[in-house]
Amino acid sequence: MNKDEFRENGYAFVDWIADYMEEIEKYPVKAKVEPGEIKRKLPGSPPEKGEEFEEIFRDFKEIIVPGMTHWQHPGWFAYFPANNSPESILAELLTAGMGAQCMVWATSPAATELEEVVTEWLRQLMDLPGDWVGVIQDTASTATLCALLTAREWASDFQVNERGMDKNFTVYVSGEAHSSAEKGMKIAGFGRENIRYIETDDKFAMKPEELERAIIEDMDKGFRPTVVIATLGTTSSGAFDPVEEIGKICKRHKIWLHVDAAHAGPAAMLQEKSHLFRGLENVDSFVFNPHKWLLTNFDCSVYYVKEPDLLTRTMSIDPAYLKTTHDQEVKNFRDWGIQLGRRFRALKLWFVLRSYGAKGLKEFLREHIRLGELFQSIIEETKDFELMAPAELGLICFRFNNGKMEREELDRFNRELMERINSGGEIFLTHTVLREEFVLRLAIGQRTTREKHVQRAWDIILQEAKNLKKQFS
Repeated sequence: MNKDEFRENGYAFVDWIADYMEEIEKYPVKAKVEPGEIKRKLPGSPPEKGEEFEEIFRDFKEIIVPGMTHWQHPGWFAYFPANNSPESILAELLTAGMGAQCMVWATSPAATELEEVVTEWLRQLMDLPGDWVGVIQDTASTATLCALLTAREWASDFQVNERGMDKNFTVYVSGEAHSSAEKGMKIAGFGRENIRYIETDDKFAMKPEELERAIIEDMDKGFRPTVVIATLGTTSSGAFDPVEEIGKICKRHKIWLHVDAAHAGPAAMLQEKSHLFRGLENVDSFVFNPHKWLLTNFDCSVYYVKEPDLLTRTMSIDPAYLKTTHDQEVKNFRDWGIQLGRRFRALKLWFVLRSYGAKGLKEFLREHIRLGELFQSIIEETKDFELMAPAELGLICFRFNNGKMEREELDRFNRELMERINSGGEIFLTHTVLREEFVLRLAIGQRTTREKHVQRAWDIILQEAKNLKKQFS
């Protein structure tokens, strides 16, 4: 493809994306295809000769797009949001065009220094502790693994990296913690047997007294309590673990405290939500995802550490071919994570921060919280529906319950209700299980979602519940 062809096709792509963003509501939120359907439409072997680009683009529109679930749809209420924005899309285009590999300062000085700047901007916006230093990872799962590895080395005086694991290091999470905690433990060599699931309270938050009891019990048995992973905004219900109390326990027993605020983190910008983030001064590492609720397309996860030297000592490898002239003067972010190769993620975050500004970002977050409060009030005021967990930041856990069904039938009703809601294609929501009960989750946070979309979601939920009641009566 020559430059003229590139320009012509590039214009066509940008036009398609602009139309897609404007007309996204014409698509069903969730792809309506069967397993294997897309593969059957594609050749089983690669083409012998190159094909015309127009033909490739046509197949994208006719085969690929119908098989996509549309996360940017205003009717997206599933899982958590994975927002993008026009600004972040354009920045990603520039990043792809430059094709930069940003593993060390010397390979792209601007990428490294811009990453330092934007992570510091975010630290200030979120009023995070002044001694924290940030780095951009791909996902919160990777950041949590970095925290586990660093804590392991810190607890072993960096002997595990030298000799391998020979101690029973233990890790503590609540039963509501993200699955990445367990996965990270397995990868880091702690072993499933050494994870402790701490009981939660009636708000699904970790009980500090139960945490300390488990820690002391393990110490008495000869274990080495090593890491506590607290969550601010759990995946299932949006619960906030009491970091202030947990931090004091960790400090008392010399345990690493990592905080997963993957979705909820941006709310720290809001003064009225600051109480949810109390106690961060005793936290050793912290992660949140701008690619969830801060208008920055996937992937972009910001990881803060109190003592970066512990992270770099854990991760650093120095072969001769990676040494550069300015290594002693600059940050080489290859030593701040698992990957050697690094994408230029800071650029899209910079575009978003500059385009929206602090005021615009706060307005964006507050509107979603307002819509969540609106939906919560509808549930509270409607007969036969009930809230199943506190709703802080636009995640509402609820279910149909007319008081006439046993648990098994109630779970079956709500499962069928969810399938009916999603089958229409206008909205998409998902479920969780809380205290062994099937619960519907409606997560508000998509950039394009407005009050009319939330009201429409409720109309669909209510109508499908009425239709389904006839079958269960």
